Amino acid sequence: MKKSILIRPSATLVTIVGMAAFGGAADEAKPAKLRVAGKAFIEAVVRGDYAAATKNFDDTMRKALPADKLQELWKTLNNKLGKFKAHGNIRVEKSGKYDVVLVTCQFEKLALDGRIVFDEKERITGLFFVPAATGEYKPPEYVQRDSFQEMEVKFGALEWELPGTLSVPKGDGRFPAVVLVHGSGPNDRDETIVGNRPFRDLAWGLASRKVAVLRYDKRTRVHGAKMAAKKIYPTVKEEVTDDALAALAFLRKTKEIDGRRVFVLGHSLGAILAPQLAELDPQIAGLIIMAGATRPLEDLVLEQFTYLYSLEGKPTDEQRAELEKIKKQIAKVKDPNLSRDTPASELPLGAPAAYWLSLRDAKPVERATKLSTPMLVLQGERDYQVTMEDFAGWKKALAGRKTATLKSYPKLNHLFMGGLGKAKPDEYMKTNHVAKEVIDDIAAWIEKP
Repeated sequence: MKKSILIRPSATLVTIVGMAAFGGAADEAKPAKLRVAGKAFIEAVVRGDYAAATKNFDDTMRKALPADKLQELWKTLNNKLGKFKAHGNIRVEKSGKYDVVLVTCQFEKLALDGRIVFDEKERITGLFFVPAATGEYKPPEYVQRDSFQEMEVKFGALEWELPGTLSVPKGDGRFPAVVLVHGSGPNDRDETIVGNRPFRDLAWGLASRKVAVLRYDKRTRVHGAKMAAKKIYPTVKEEVTDDALAALAFLRKTKEIDGRRVFVLGHSLGAILAPQLAELDPQIAGLIIMAGATRPLEDLVLEQFTYLYSLEGKPTDEQRAELEKIKKQIAKVKDPNLSRDTPASELPLGAPAAYWLSLRDAKPVERATKLSTPMLVLQGERDYQVTMEDFAGWKKALAGRKTATLKSYPKLNHLFMGGLGKAKPDEYMKTNHVAKEVIDDIAAWIEKP
């Protein structure tokens, strides 16, 4: 299987899954030559020597990302994020038998961490770009840090065990609890996007309101190397549902938790899959759907690119060509004869066919209409990734249902953070917090008898 190479420059697009996202601390005795090799790779790319940059690729990477494709990738980053300015901090992480060199790359609009994956023979076997986390987390005013405690936990099948953080209110009794299910991409437990940590906001805000919260690092972040080594095509099952179900089971066995009141909060992709989780686990007490699309994900990709290209007037010739390319890729996704063997390069966002095929079965609205599970559907009216058209889809599907509550927020974006005017990608680059009214509404809904 080809390694998946994901460019996730910001929260501006619906992103899928990367196989080469890793965590874990490196052994301090790790040879410095890996840092040198990672730095040399980035420097070769920057000066346009793509032949030198790809010289140390393994066979899979040579096929997946030859010199011309690497050039195209780098051009895309510069077009979207402004010109590359400098590289900065270089460090090494360990994931099983793989080593990952992280090189911070500063563009005009955003800093990215380039994750360069090395195998046991010190060949480059994966490449991945994510926004570099910036700044120390400062909790919003609605957080009462002395009202809850946090514990580091691990859960799931041994082979795919995941680390997480459980925020538990102080005091006696068994508390209602929420599992946070991420959006697309190899997110960490805080769903970090540059200086924003929406999942930590939600966890700390709800824990301050007597609701326990479990957040965790995604499998594609923790075990990306292992998945690649085992040639596992990631689908929504491997990326989301298996681990969300394991998190629910873990919470029900935790002594501080009321097992009858364990809820799922899904954001973006997690919201799309929340009804499927309720089908698979009928014990779920309720679904909190935040920015959940009701339309096919591939349609949203085209809508987002069209929106972004319109922000500065009419699209350029290059942008129009890109939109036409995306339309052709979407047509392949919608083709009833789509095969798992269709190259990822011919599909939107470079995601493999297996992933798009698994999304066909998500059917969030169709599944939701068959459920008796209570639902809280929340939507930011300034969200250009999942829009009010999707919210209208939820309204129509859940009309008249007493167990469903729907609310939209005029000033909030995809991260449920406030802003003014027409939403733009730069908004995600500024540190902000999930709005207090969202925390209040979720807590009040959970507390309802």
